[in-house]
Amino acid sequence: MNSNHTTLFYNLMQFICGTGLRFHDLRTTATFVWAVFGLILSECVHLNLWALFRLGESKISSKERQFSRWLHNDHIRPMLVYRPLVEKVVQEWAGETLYLALDTSQLWGRFTIVCLSLVYRGRALPVGWVVCASGSATVSLARYQRMLAQVATCIPRHSKVVLLADRGFMDTKLMRLMRQLGWHFRIRVKLSVFIHRATKGKRKVKALMPPPGGARFFSHVWLTEQRYGPLHLALAYMQTKNGHEKWAIISDELVGIHTFDEYGLRFDIEEGFLDFKSAGFQLESSQLRDSESLSRLLLILAAATLYLVSTGTAVVEMGKRHLVDPHWFRGLSYLQIGWRWVKRSLVWGEKLLSFLWLSSEPDPEPAIASWRKWLEPDLSLSRIEWYDFVKVQ
Repeated sequence: MNSNHTTLFYNLMQFICGTGLRFHDLRTTATFVWAVFGLILSECVHLNLWALFRLGESKISSKERQFSRWLHNDHIRPMLVYRPLVEKVVQEWAGETLYLALDTSQLWGRFTIVCLSLVYRGRALPVGWVVCASGSATVSLARYQRMLAQVATCIPRHSKVVLLADRGFMDTKLMRLMRQLGWHFRIRVKLSVFIHRATKGKRKVKALMPPPGGARFFSHVWLTEQRYGPLHLALAYMQTKNGHEKWAIISDELVGIHTFDEYGLRFDIEEGFLDFKSAGFQLESSQLRDSESLSRLLLILAAATLYLVSTGTAVVEMGKRHLVDPHWFRGLSYLQIGWRWVKRSLVWGEKLLSFLWLSSEPDPEPAIASWRKWLEPDLSLSRIEWYDFVKVQ
């Protein structure tokens, strides 16, 4: 291992330990850092490839078994270990608004990952997760309620939290939990759901949808036959590149055009799942087949994600993006910029980040994939310019 590789390892060790993240002994901590190290350099979750980058004279097979024992160690509780890192991440948003996206992703039709992520500059940083041994994308609140409560204890006082979730999380029990935690929510509801209004009685949401290109807003409505509320409902029907889309967003706060912009941020978590899978760490190629080991693997992926995104943030703020991103405008995600910077540093000896570097400020360089994308009107669901065409009724 050359000196630059050694520098990366010790920077990762300082980055992880500097957040307060700890295991029950130093060897377990060292194995975790080597796993993050191997993941970043091998760009995949294969343990035998991680072992190639593990310092030491032991056989590759012995190093691989060491990583395997770590992943199957029942004493490692991922969310408890990860908590100090989450606390460090959200400190930057003290007194600010945090948008947390809740979504699921499936693996091989056998496991469902329920992930809670902080929306951050076109991506979403994982702050909590649960791996369920189920092939269904619909997961009961009982499976992930504890995870939400654990994350809530990490949020700074006086910070506002807004949960963003799709139709699979339309559950009045979840809405009650949000109020208990002091969080707000924007949750998409199914068009077949009944809405009760004080003077108009009961109607399905689809009967209230506006005509194409329009939006409607309802205050003080009650949801489902349980008559849970009062809540507020924002409806929109518009044409996008993907065809006609009908949005029905339920909120605990007054709604308006901004409600659709807020909900659109939820799609950033889908980009985060791509980073975990085909566009990044190749999670789907893992040979692990039990939920606990997969959860520990996600701990490694989450730590690597925070390191690379932090590095990308630092590179952009220092004005050095052009060294790793050839686009005139930023064309790569912060994770990819950070990843390229690490590769460059291993060749050219550039400085590496050894501490968390995130920012609650607006993105100084929003990503634009090409000049054509920049010149075209942006009609993607996550970035619709509602003010251009929405008629409020």
